[in-house]
Amino acid sequence: MKVYIAGSTGMVGRSLVKRFTRESSFEVLTTNSKELDLRNKSDVMDFFAKHKPEVVIDAAAKVGGIYANSTQPVDFLIDNLTIQNNLMMAAHQMDCAKFIFLSSSCVYPKLAKQPIKEIYLLAGELEKTNQAYAIAKIAGMKLIESFQSQYARKWFSVMPTNLYGEFDNFSKESSHVLPAMIRKFHEAKINNESVTLWGDGSPLREFLHVDDLAEAVLLLLNNYKENEPVNIGVGDDLSIMELSNLIKDVVGFKGLVYWDQTKPNGTPRKLLDISKLKNLGWAPKTDLVQGVTSTYEWFVSEFDSKSNELKI
Repeated sequence: MKVYIAGSTGMVGRSLVKRFTRESSFEVLTTNSKELDLRNKSDVMDFFAKHKPEVVIDAAAKVGGIYANSTQPVDFLIDNLTIQNNLMMAAHQMDCAKFIFLSSSCVYPKLAKQPIKEIYLLAGELEKTNQAYAIAKIAGMKLIESFQSQYARKWFSVMPTNLYGEFDNFSKESSHVLPAMIRKFHEAKINNESVTLWGDGSPLREFLHVDDLAEAVLLLLNNYKENEPVNIGVGDDLSIMELSNLIKDVVGFKGLVYWDQTKPNGTPRKLLDISKLKNLGWAPKTDLVQGVTSTYEWFVSEFDSKSNELKI
């Protein structure tokens, strides 16, 4: 079976490719941005017509943390809408049997009841710090639903929680909280400096290793028979302050940590209800300390202290 993994050079895509290539029943198709610009509709159509994938896993997206979302809302909206629209239309034209759209837990209301069930989508106001990205992802989920209702497509969306792992984005400008902390603590340790973190450390989050996400997607592809969206999470959370202490210990940072409470906290809590996945027999395998440790070791191996950037 031919499986096209869109976004295969990103953290999620790389993990999906690694996992799916271990399955002899799949022929994995990939592209990078130089080979195929997913924002170009005609090029995407030509690729699908030539390679005829039977399954599409859409892990392609413009992503970033609070700062990137708040300063580039137009880019987050237009790029993500264009990419997902092009992929879904091409998949429809080529009659792809399965399409798994990777949405995000940020699609849920800022003050959603916890743990968050899939039915809470659009039940309240979004968190403003990532609103543009969330709206694009909601539009993708609604397009999946529209293909289901209008054309009886057996396609569905998944909403992963906060992800981390090798090949994460460690950029100072656009990284999410966990990789941002890894870089901050590492650089502060090297330079004997203090660390300043955003907010007051009170928000609660769960963090899923990207390899566990890949296992969940494979399980769903093989076993999930419904069309309803599915949460992918851990089922347990911790505060951002607790996360900072964990990362500080893993990195071996001994200096001072300050919290800049003039900066936003974001959503107070975001814990997903993962009952659907649990009913399929799934559970995450990677302990957070273990996962952060392996991610930090990878970061150190790839970080160039002279250029202050990753080698990759």
